[in-house]
Amino acid sequence: MTGRLAGLLFFLAVIVTGLILVSVIDREPPETRLGLDERSFSSLAGWDDDDQSAALDAFRLSCERLMTLPDERSLGGRGMAGTVADWRPACRAVGDVRTADRDAARAYFQTWFRPVAVSNGDDDIGLFTGYYTPVLKGSLRRSEAYPVPIYPLPADYLKVDLGDFRADLAGQGIIGRIENGRLAPARTRAEIEAGALDGAAKPILWLADPIDAFFLHIQGSGRIRLDDGSVLGVGVAGTNGHAYVSIGRRLVARGALEKGKVTAQAIRAWLKDNPDEARSLMQENPRYVFFGILDGEPIGAQGVTLTARRSLAVDTRWIALGVPVWLDTRVADTSAAPDRIRRLMVAQDTGGAIIGIVRGDVYWGAGGEAGDVAGRMNVAGRYHLLLPRALLRRRAREQSSGR
Repeated sequence: MTGRLAGLLFFLAVIVTGLILVSVIDREPPETRLGLDERSFSSLAGWDDDDQSAALDAFRLSCERLMTLPDERSLGGRGMAGTVADWRPACRAVGDVRTADRDAARAYFQTWFRPVAVSNGDDDIGLFTGYYTPVLKGSLRRSEAYPVPIYPLPADYLKVDLGDFRADLAGQGIIGRIENGRLAPARTRAEIEAGALDGAAKPILWLADPIDAFFLHIQGSGRIRLDDGSVLGVGVAGTNGHAYVSIGRRLVARGALEKGKVTAQAIRAWLKDNPDEARSLMQENPRYVFFGILDGEPIGAQGVTLTARRSLAVDTRWIALGVPVWLDTRVADTSAAPDRIRRLMVAQDTGGAIIGIVRGDVYWGAGGEAGDVAGRMNVAGRYHLLLPRALLRRRAREQSSGR
């Protein structure tokens, strides 16, 4: 990195730190207020019926990630989950729990954690959706049959993580591209689809259908089946940093879809039935996702492999990654899932559409059945976080002493 660029980044981080903080605060409605209320495990309906060993395996992965970080590092979520040091004892102990032992897994979580109900002010109900890994046909070469490019992260794109400069801004950042020695706004979806990246980034593969590509961007990972029968995994390598715009909400505003009945299936059907308007509607979402080839399963924002039905995407401005989450919601009754979901999950991912204190996106796995459930999930629910007992005791002492 040149001295000029290093200086630019330092100056930018100092100046933009204030700007980003203002923009985050400005876009929160006045009533947005994180509420945390400590509860008991006996208050969690369905707790004794869940197989927590499935979540334990996912939590082990989060612990492996956390144990590589310095003690003083905040987990994020505005400090609600403390620091890495607060989690080390529980993460060390998880190695002693036998895999697939339901009773041992339940006992582990009850020993090391306490449930904390989450609310936005006095409202503990929020929106829960689903996502999955689609399986699509593609090619390593452009052709008439495969004209839609999937791009890697351009070399001139840069993300400034403001949490590296101020702990209270963990999870906040800005993305742009280097142009003539300055950081310029990244290209929008419309600009990229008009050829803005031609010659600047070589596609890693090509798809047949622009609607498939659009939904791949929303899901964040995919498996691409090539003509020779081999399969490539792809996952998010970065984004252009633009805010996510829901085209489902745009369709409701147009009167094309009914509020409360917006599903991925309904959106896809409208796009297929209205080809003359589909491209311009998709471009109303300026956010664009860049991909890389994966060696294995999809990786979430925490940097760990996602676990089907146990990994949850959250709004990291409020909820810290790596935290176990007791989810209580519903989903359409299919062979892939019961109507009522009461299960322990782990916050391991995030997404452009996941905005709010009580807001989650359930990862359902790969393939058509997972996609059917994920696409139809658009329901109300609530959740509790599982926070270390020692952290909660320390905070209680600090509050009683007036600190």
